[in-house]
Amino acid sequence: MSGARVAPRVVLVGPPGAAVPQVAERVAELLGVALVDTDVEVERLAGRPGGDVLIDEGESAFRALERRAAVAALGSPGVVALGGGTVEDGAVREALVGYRADGGTVVFLDVTLAHAVPRLGFNQPRPLLPANPRAMWQALMDERRPRYEEVASMRLDTDGFGPAELATEVVEALRGRQG
Repeated sequence: MSGARVAPRVVLVGPPGAAVPQVAERVAELLGVALVDTDVEVERLAGRPGGDVLIDEGESAFRALERRAAVAALGSPGVVALGGGTVEDGAVREALVGYRADGGTVVFLDVTLAHAVPRLGFNQPRPLLPANPRAMWQALMDERRPRYEEVASMRLDTDGFGPAELATEVVEALRGRQG
């Protein structure tokens, strides 16, 4: 028996609107492996929706659950979909950089605001809101982009592509890396 460390086949990261969970699900199907979605794992750990944790306990409690879910996911043999803010955690980034250095593949699913807007429903008529969701998304993306780029071994532009097309591209890239 070898002492080989268990690691994911691929980890997908990206901002809200990049379709990370949908692409990851398709990649897992194409590869015939399990999917670990850290957003789902956060809910499982908390026993309730992650949004409820954010509202009731605050961002630090949510991020602690997210870190725990992400670190555990990096020990799974399937496909991992990380929540959009997971890369904000230094320990998670360090683990991702180490995974990548060991030959792992981290795919940054990139998206522009113009393509994220309809995916997130920001293009619907709304009453006057105290906050501008488009400006908030852009500010988050401007802040997170360097972190996504830091951990990624490859970047895919999701603009104009559906989850099935992107999943096929991820799987082809994985096969190309295997030689």
